Amino acid sequence: MKDAELRAYERLAQSKGMVLSEWVRQSLQQSARAEPGLARKIAALRVSVRHAFPAPDIEQMLDEISAGYISFTRFSPSTEVSIGTWA
Repeated sequence: MKDAELRAYERLAQSKGMVLSEWVRQSLQQSARAEPGLARKIAALRVSVRHAFPAPDIEQMLDEISAGYISFTRFSPSTEVSIGTWA
């Protein structure tokens, strides 16, 4: 960190009535609170894995998607329709 940058942070901390180390601690704590923590992420994963939906493995799913695109293009009355624009 350059000296000028460090002095700017020191002035900012002083303007809030803190020493630089306290300002840094509080800034880091505030930043950590703004981001979802590991415990929150793990809890979300635990909730999501409780759901059971019938789904094939990824290779089968991709094959079925490709087959759908191919059959749509083959039997479509219009060849002007590009894949991804029809819904």
